[in-house]
Amino acid sequence: MLNQIHPNKIRQLFFLSVIILLFIVISKELYSVLGAFLGAITLYVLLRNLMIKLTVKFNMKKWLASIILIISSLIIIIIPAIWIVSISYEKIQPIINNPTLLNQTFEKIHLYLIQKVNIDILNADNIAKINAFVLGYAKKIVGGTMATLGNIFIMFFVLYFMLVQTLEIETWLRKNVPFNNSNVNKIINESRNLIVSNAIGVPIVAILQGLTGLIGYFIFGVQDFLFLGILTTICSMIPVVGSMIIWVPIMLYQLSLGNTWQGIAIGLWGFLLIGSVDNIARFVLQKKMANVHPLITIFGVFIGINIFGFLGIIFGPILFSIFFLLVKIYIDEFGKSNYDEKLDSD
Repeated sequence: MLNQIHPNKIRQLFFLSVIILLFIVISKELYSVLGAFLGAITLYVLLRNLMIKLTVKFNMKKWLASIILIISSLIIIIIPAIWIVSISYEKIQPIINNPTLLNQTFEKIHLYLIQKVNIDILNADNIAKINAFVLGYAKKIVGGTMATLGNIFIMFFVLYFMLVQTLEIETWLRKNVPFNNSNVNKIINESRNLIVSNAIGVPIVAILQGLTGLIGYFIFGVQDFLFLGILTTICSMIPVVGSMIIWVPIMLYQLSLGNTWQGIAIGLWGFLLIGSVDNIARFVLQKKMANVHPLITIFGVFIGINIFGFLGIIFGPILFSIFFLLVKIYIDEFGKSNYDEKLDSD
């Protein structure tokens, strides 16, 4: 009798198993629109305070305030993003279809490095690896971006109900999250800071770097300076190497063409100005936003791109950070010391 499992425990395990099974089935079927849900959550966090201000301070109807915020976010965020995607897709697609265009560029840089500094870093094997890497991620980014554009309607549909039911959602979370109040507040606050940091801080730094790069490319007569400025913006969000992925090859390519002063100028511009913008902007923003560990950002970006495509640059680090936050909360709630205290109290 002492070892017999109580019927309530059996019922609890049964229902928990059913819930987990249904969750797995639902998650599998909704995987394709996961980016839309994450986008809705991100926009909700960014627009939440404005929603409360419009409905409480200005006594606006919830549905009207929600529609105004959605239209505003469309104008400020989505339309410029679609414009950037359209330009990038137009330039990237021919390279994906005809990789020899990329090979020719690398070959010219390779010959220059061999002749001038006797460096054989861009030999045939390395070029093949670089092409596979670049084209692989280009396909994922383009494919993921197209999928994201297809999920925009779902994202704003979900966002509408999240904004209309702001107080109900947050009240439900506070009541049903299985942690004490201090840890619930910690989850909410740190998650909000992480989302704001990645959704606002990372793009701001990237845009500043991209604009700085675009100005430099225009001044020094680089072809397709607008597209290369966009690429600088995108690549600046990649940890460690960042915008160097773009301006270093541009510098070497200009040198390989015999445009010596343009190549040197682009190198100095990238090192002194584009790099400085990154360091200064990040330093200023990190004081006001969450300071995400570089390793979390690095692994988060790689995982995020594989899952979400282009938007994985933002969502990947968020998921990674929230995972470690939940582990930290779990240890705080159910760690050995707390478990021993509960046993002693029992």
